[in-house]
Amino acid sequence: MLRFMADENFDNRILRGLLRQKPNIDVVRAQDMGLAGAPDTEVLNHAACENRILLTHDVRTMNRYAYERVRTGQPMPGVLSVSPNIAIGQAVEELLLILNTTVAKEWEGQVWYIPM
Repeated sequence: MLRFMADENFDNRILRGLLRQKPNIDVVRAQDMGLAGAPDTEVLNHAACENRILLTHDVRTMNRYAYERVRTGQPMPGVLSVSPNIAIGQAVEELLLILNTTVAKEWEGQVWYIPM
């Protein structure tokens, strides 16, 4: 089963939609893990330590740091960069598709963009 961590700026309406559709999803929010205001590198490190795929809207900097982790051989369980302009329903549908059709091992070292 996939495990997620939502970046501090991730739209909570998407998380609520996911939880309505799949109540047993394993997702935590960065701010609930004591990472409010933490640098992107620290958020990625925490996600890696917890083996959680990071959900973010921050395509500008978060992805750069994710690629840097991969380049330097550090663990990086994956990043899903969700466009902040995507409709909530579409984001939920695409994340559910990922949840229902993939396994965690497939995401290691990967950065994907939604919409796909």
